[in-house]
Amino acid sequence: MDQKITPFLWFDNNAEEAMNFYLSVFKDSKMLSESRYSDAGPGPAGSIMVCSFEIIGMKFLALNGGPMFKFNESVSFMIDCDNQEEVDYYWDQLLEGGEASACGWLKDKFGLSWQVTPRRLMELMSTDDPEANKRVMQAMMQMVKIDIPTLERAAAGDAAAKS
Repeated sequence: MDQKITPFLWFDNNAEEAMNFYLSVFKDSKMLSESRYSDAGPGPAGSIMVCSFEIIGMKFLALNGGPMFKFNESVSFMIDCDNQEEVDYYWDQLLEGGEASACGWLKDKFGLSWQVTPRRLMELMSTDDPEANKRVMQAMMQMVKIDIPTLERAAAGDAAAKS
């Protein structure tokens, strides 16, 4: 089945660099196609106009469209992580040259926002115990990168999870 909705990312002049970066971070990824500007412009002849790539089965398009538009936090990509090892890997890779925010959010070096989110966080925040859910939320709100063991201690009521 073809993907009906495709994220289309607008870069100033570094779409190819961004694509190659994402291909290096996500192991199950590949470049699909590229089209380059001709002498007719508006970009420099031979430079990437649009490139397409796939990350873990999801297709993306990247455009070298110029400096008119910038990414902001109103759109982000959430990575559903199986464990702390995955959280650490994606966090470290995507943060290189970027900026950490809070609660598992970061901006990569291109300004694109990512949420590096362990599946366990969602499990711990949606139990039948409203007090445990509250403790998990409070612990998460104190974090920059999400730490699963700390969340689990908070869910269990361990006072050390608050620090």
